[in-house]
Amino acid sequence: MSTIRLLVLGAVRGHGRAHGYQVRSDLEYWGAHEWSNAKPGSIYHALKHMAKQGVLLAHEVAPSTAGGPPRTEYELTEAGREEYFRLLREALSSYDQKLDALSAALGFMVDLPRAEVLSLLRDRLERLARWRGAVTEYYLAGASPQRYGHIGEIMNMWVHSAEAGAEWTRGLIGRIEGGAYVFAGEGDSPTPPLPETLRG
Repeated sequence: MSTIRLLVLGAVRGHGRAHGYQVRSDLEYWGAHEWSNAKPGSIYHALKHMAKQGVLLAHEVAPSTAGGPPRTEYELTEAGREEYFRLLREALSSYDQKLDALSAALGFMVDLPRAEVLSLLRDRLERLARWRGAVTEYYLAGASPQRYGHIGEIMNMWVHSAEAGAEWTRGLIGRIEGGAYVFAGEGDSPTPPLPETLRG
C-alpha cells in the first residue's frame, strides 16, 4: 500500500481544500517526514500525480501577494474519497510490519465510526495470530531458535514482533472500547491534523 497516498489524501480531506504547503505543514507537524517517505518532494509529486489520476481535483487560485505563481489547491473527488477510505481500512487491519502505513492510519482512524475501527483492529489481531503461527511452524517442536544457529534469531525477532504488535493492538482496542477519542458520527469533529494557530 502507498503510505504517501494515504497521508496526502487524509491531509487534503481534513482541510476540505488545501494547497501543497498546507499538506506539507500538517505532515511535518505529525513528524511524518521522520517515519515515512513523506518528504516535501514526494508530497508535491503525489498531489500532482493524484490530480492527473482523477483522485484529486486541482484548482488554480490567485497568485500570492508576494507575486509568485498561482497557487494550486486540491480537493478529493469521489474516487479520491473512496481511495482514502480503502487505504485507511487496509492499513488499520494489516498485520505486516510496515509501521509507516499503520502510523498514518492511526492519525486518520477517527474519520471512521468507532465500531468499524474496533472491527478492523480485531481483524489485525487475527491476522497477527495467523502470521505468528506461520512463522513458528519453522521451529521444530520444543526446539529453541539456537538450534538453527544465528538464522534462528530471524524467526525469534519476527515472533517477538508479532507478540508485541498483538499486545499493543489489544491495548488500543481497550482504550477505544473505554471511550477514548471522538470518532465519525459521535458529535464534535475530531481535532484537525494541525492546530489552526500553527497553520500557514
